[in-house]
Amino acid sequence: MATLPHLTKKEQEKLAFITDAISGKITKAQASLMLGISTRQVKRLKRKILEHGGLAIIHQLKGRSSNHSIDPLVKEDVLDTIKKHYADFKPTFATEKLQEHHGIHISRETTRRWMTQVGLWKPRKQHKSTYRSWRPRKEYFGELMQFDGSYHLWFEKRFVDEDGSPIEVCLLAAIDDAAGKITKAEFAANEGVVAVFAFWKAYVQELGKPISIYLDAFSTYKINHKNAIDNKELMTQFQRAMQDLSINLITAHSAQAKGRVEKLFGTLQDRLVKEMRLAGINTPDAGNRFLKEVFLQRYNRRFAVIPAKEGNVHKPLSETDRKNATRIFSIQSKRKVNNDFTIQFKNTWHQLTELQPTTVRAKDRIIVEVWLDGTIHFSLREKYLNYTVLPERPKKIKQLPLILTTHKLNWKPPPNHPWRQYHRAWS
Repeated sequence: MATLPHLTKKEQEKLAFITDAISGKITKAQASLMLGISTRQVKRLKRKILEHGGLAIIHQLKGRSSNHSIDPLVKEDVLDTIKKHYADFKPTFATEKLQEHHGIHISRETTRRWMTQVGLWKPRKQHKSTYRSWRPRKEYFGELMQFDGSYHLWFEKRFVDEDGSPIEVCLLAAIDDAAGKITKAEFAANEGVVAVFAFWKAYVQELGKPISIYLDAFSTYKINHKNAIDNKELMTQFQRAMQDLSINLITAHSAQAKGRVEKLFGTLQDRLVKEMRLAGINTPDAGNRFLKEVFLQRYNRRFAVIPAKEGNVHKPLSETDRKNATRIFSIQSKRKVNNDFTIQFKNTWHQLTELQPTTVRAKDRIIVEVWLDGTIHFSLREKYLNYTVLPERPKKIKQLPLILTTHKLNWKPPPNHPWRQYHRAWS
């Protein structure tokens, strides 16, 4: 299917799934689940595409403001009034006073949203009930993956450090909610960003993108483990990566919420430990080979169940996803280009070279990407900048360059350059 230039990545993906539903590669129910819409909408989209072609996938209101949108000037006036007279009011009370004294009629939810946006109101956390009810399995394979890591003496006393003390290793595992099948499991040193990114990069390249991933919110009981590292950064980075891949991320705030994967580790801490002891597996590398070649197939034959509905709803990686996989699964942060075109990152100074694939100006905000192989890359407007590492902090210079671009700053255009041709035509 040819790519239509007017469609966004999300619209192109929607068109691909509806086209597959038209051709019979997938059912309407599967397309509905993959797109997060009802089967009636799928049916309606199929009819529109058959009648009007691929561009029918574009929503009719695209590019137009909502019929219910409020004029930005009204919003600005309301917020100025609230800041001046009702800055410490709760949204509901502020809405009443706006109507009573200023003749401004907006809903209290609009007031609440606007006050929250400018920091005048902080939503209160809802008290969570301790009551929990049983949740049925999802219906399709690939609809929900439960993911977690477990620190344990997986190799008992056979894997030790220099002092002879047994080493706890983290086992990362994903289990399908519908089938109870372990889709991937891997030993890692910890449950940090690099290990988790390496796990999921391999996962989506091998199996595709699940609809949703259910994982820990990484609360205190998790971070307190001696081998655990900064899980706050992990959540920030992982949310961004999953958003890039259009994978829903669901965080559990209790062990019971993701009971399937918790029960899995209870089983593995019994069965896997003993299986590896019998097979003479003593190291994480050997353990990973054993998992892939022997244990996972054995476990799934024994414990996996047949999903309620037939079919695999993992979404295949698009060409864009495959091309950008290294960037997506990188640890990203933002930095500012200094006046001398240096960038400081982790106590190291980096000097941008004179020639760059895109124009760079002082004070530009660039994205720093630390790839899984440990290399550092600076990105601006989806172009990777050229740089050298400085041995120390650079000294200040009086005359600074204005910009860096694709050619040297003293470059002169050749005689046949369009600029010169234009000048001759007016001479």
